[in-house]
Amino acid sequence: MTSPIAARLGHEFTNPALLETALTHRSAATGTASNERLEFLGDRVLGLCIAEWLGERYPAEREGDLGKRLAALVAREALAPIAEAMGLAQAVRVPPAESRSGLRERANVLADALEALLGALYLDGGLPAARAVIRREWAGLVEATAAPPMSAKTRLQELTLGRAAGLPEYTAISTTGPAHAPLFVVRVRALGREAEGMGESKRVAETAAAENWLAGA
Repeated sequence: MTSPIAARLGHEFTNPALLETALTHRSAATGTASNERLEFLGDRVLGLCIAEWLGERYPAEREGDLGKRLAALVAREALAPIAEAMGLAQAVRVPPAESRSGLRERANVLADALEALLGALYLDGGLPAARAVIRREWAGLVEATAAPPMSAKTRLQELTLGRAAGLPEYTAISTTGPAHAPLFVVRVRALGREAEGMGESKRVAETAAAENWLAGA
């Protein structure tokens, strides 16, 4: 029987164990493999397919602008909503206690599972199978922005450098939560003003801090 996720992918797995592993969070990997190695592979598959696509979509664009688009399209902030729309929040395997705590819905868990799925697709069906899913699920994001996107951290940095004020200073304030689902708080100081941000990695928390700083400017 085809699982809902396999049906969404449009791929019947020759090796169903790959799909099972891709949906197994490390907190549930007692005696079985977690999706971490597939996530590692899927991250590279995603980067390659998106880079290939952007080269076709924007043939006259400079490498630097293509790089900005690529970074935005493979970021956790882009992956998590796609994963949620695909139903991964219900499909990822975690222990019952972690399920009740909302672990499945965390952006990093969703993004990691989506990358693991792409890795599993690549191993089972090759690059065409992974490419087909990426071009379908990422189509809205690729077509959404005419100009290359710029992250909040980059915008804040350009603002401070433009005023000859040096680089923004980011400071880690705290880390809470279990090892497999940490939560970071980071403070940014720029132009004599501070703001804090929270996220599931230091990079995400820094971005949130920069966004909060810019929102108050």
